[in-house]
Amino acid sequence: MAEAATVSQRAKVIARGFVPVSALLISACSTVVPRGPAPPPRPSQAPPPVARPDTGVEAGIPRDTARNRIALLVPLSGANAGVGKSLANATQLALLDTRSEQIRITNYDTALGATAAAQRAVADGAQLILGPLLADDVRAVAPIARRASVPVISFSNDVGVAGDGVYLLGYTPSQSIERVVAYARSRGVTNFGGLVPNALYGSRASTVFLRAVESAGGRVVALQTYDRAPNSIGAAVTRMAKDAPFDGVLIADSAATAATAVPLLRRASPNTRVIGTELWNSDSGVAARPALNGAWFASVSNTLYRQYAVKYRARFGAAPYRLSSLGYDAVLLAARISRDWRVGARFPEARLRSGEGYAGIDGAFRFGRDGVAERALDVQEIRGGSSVVVSPAPASFGR
Repeated sequence: MAEAATVSQRAKVIARGFVPVSALLISACSTVVPRGPAPPPRPSQAPPPVARPDTGVEAGIPRDTARNRIALLVPLSGANAGVGKSLANATQLALLDTRSEQIRITNYDTALGATAAAQRAVADGAQLILGPLLADDVRAVAPIARRASVPVISFSNDVGVAGDGVYLLGYTPSQSIERVVAYARSRGVTNFGGLVPNALYGSRASTVFLRAVESAGGRVVALQTYDRAPNSIGAAVTRMAKDAPFDGVLIADSAATAATAVPLLRRASPNTRVIGTELWNSDSGVAARPALNGAWFASVSNTLYRQYAVKYRARFGAAPYRLSSLGYDAVLLAARISRDWRVGARFPEARLRSGEGYAGIDGAFRFGRDGVAERALDVQEIRGGSSVVVSPAPASFGR
């Protein structure tokens, strides 16, 4: 990857069409400051107002009618304010990079009520909604947006809320599991074991895991569930021991949880290959966990994200949340489509369902018929304190 100065020269073409991932740029931005009330008239003529930079991002109701209006619905207060603000910052960076003059983004705080936020956004004239982050908030927002014929591009990974005008950009476990299982099978892993939590994520992960292993020509010889309680995963590993040894074991949980289970797993199956999910990519310390050395997991590429994180920190004085790249990529998508989006008209939703590919910080993606973003994923191996790409993301979706 070239230095930022080189990448900057390429950034101007992002909003003009499908660009290779290597052409992506992250840049800084300014914040619009609303004007206060006008002062009382004075005998002498007041000096002309000072021009203020306009980035197209505003915390209140947009003041002009020359741009299409996009609402960003994220938590800006409360327990999830950190990730919400990081998403909002990312949209600012993306809006400046694309230099789009046809869209304006207004932020709405879902922590104060997702339903109220959606109602305000629609009343303010939003023609596209980015967010919400949480699946329950998507369920609250979807019917309001649907009645107004406003598409929703959510940051959730819960496929249960996708469809009928709702599109998911979030990283879904199904694609990650399918990708890493196929890779493991290609490397000689035949007998699989699985450890999944007793939760919705675990339930969906186990279904995908069983299907993926069968499709790859392997077999699942043990699948155990566990509760979110101390020693529960250890008990599940003990129950699996009767079916050992395994060529590979999927641990469908965070990297921290997986690291606690691996030493127990090695007692019953010393040479097993540990397999993780996309959750591991959001753990900045995953590679520093010795127990996970040699483990595989599939995720979006981190190549451009590292550049983005440097630019983000320089602008905002803090590291971004890993999920914030979803906000950046959502704006890249909207900016590209905006060239065919007449100001004042409805958002051309059919473009989201066309099957064409889009490029972003997280690599190539496109929306399937179910409204879920299909992504090209890397397979990474934890090796000597770092994550190494052992199977790069495919250059195309293969169909």
